[in-house]
Amino acid sequence: MTHPPQHVPSVAPRPAVLRHWPAWAAVGLTALIAFDMSEGVDLAPALASSALVYFGAAALGRPATAWALFFGSFVVIFATELLGGGDVDPTWVVLALALPLLAYALRPAALRAGGGLPPLQVAALLAFGGAAALALGAGDDMGAYLVAAGLFGHAIWDAHHYRTDRVVVRPFAELCLVLDALLAVIIVAVTVTG
Repeated sequence: MTHPPQHVPSVAPRPAVLRHWPAWAAVGLTALIAFDMSEGVDLAPALASSALVYFGAAALGRPATAWALFFGSFVVIFATELLGGGDVDPTWVVLALALPLLAYALRPAALRAGGGLPPLQVAALLAFGGAAALALGAGDDMGAYLVAAGLFGHAIWDAHHYRTDRVVVRPFAELCLVLDALLAVIIVAVTVTG
């Protein structure tokens, strides 16, 4: 006895625009950030934030926390700018947030459970966070180029994490890759023409 063929509904693939919504969101976010930028070194807190998000997601051991860390770091940056009265650069506040995350990752229970921090994430925090901190003390053009180089380097870091699908969720790595690369290009363009 043969059975009539069953109709299996086909699922149409999502258009590329929808599949890559993080990239489009990054383009919009880049436009908002660039609109408010007067010089490239202004984005040192964004570079510090990029470093913090990956470090934090690794310290917490939960890739999806990258979103909360990302949005939280922007809240910290804006709050520091509004409430700090220009006395404290948000870069330092963002970098200081790595300390409680480090303490969390190094607590005895996390170490016993095989947690802790991958050495590459620590090195990345030091490299990208260090570039952001150095940019603050450099001259305007040199600081801008340091931030641009750091963001471009972080875009490569994002591409690696997008490809390997580790530490942060893939849509976040895509957003960060496009955002970092576009901001680096804008910084160089503004600095060269400025």
